[in-house]
Amino acid sequence: MSKATQPKKKLSAKESEELLLVVRARFEKNTDRHKGIAWAHVAARLEASPAKLWSLGEMEATGGEPDVIGYDKKTDEFIFCDCAAESPAARRSICYDRAALESRKENKPRNSVMDMAEEMGIELLTEEQYRQLQQLGKFDTKTSSWIKTPAEVRKLGGALFCDYRYGQVFVYHNGAESYYAARGFRGLLRV
Repeated sequence: MSKATQPKKKLSAKESEELLLVVRARFEKNTDRHKGIAWAHVAARLEASPAKLWSLGEMEATGGEPDVIGYDKKTDEFIFCDCAAESPAARRSICYDRAALESRKENKPRNSVMDMAEEMGIELLTEEQYRQLQQLGKFDTKTSSWIKTPAEVRKLGGALFCDYRYGQVFVYHNGAESYYAARGFRGLLRV
């Protein structure tokens, strides 16, 4: 793709302002997710990183309801994660990766998890990160979310997903080419 045809990865001043208002309101409403973290520091970091702010906007636009869930002292980064109660609506009905998408002969989904996450500039949650997220609330009680799949599982044609039922997190497997209306994915953004 030539530079002229690449999509813009920067929000306008108005879009940035509106996004920061929405994310700040969520941040202030859910202080238990990020104890000891000040909004002023998060906002300054976002304002200094237009590409990260754009990615955060993509998380919001696809129904992720991103919020700060931590701070990584080693890398000096705030960690945003999709905190929507259910798997983000605009990220459902997609298979796991490009190879899975291309393997389907009929009824291909519109995209794949790995391609969409890359386009958005976010990371797919690992099983450990998914379990950590569940410590902050109850997520995916009616839906499920694809998670980063170990290479050895993927080589055999599978992919992993999680949900929360009966008071605990369950990890399952499916063919990577499968897709369902109630399965999407959650992302992580480091700023």
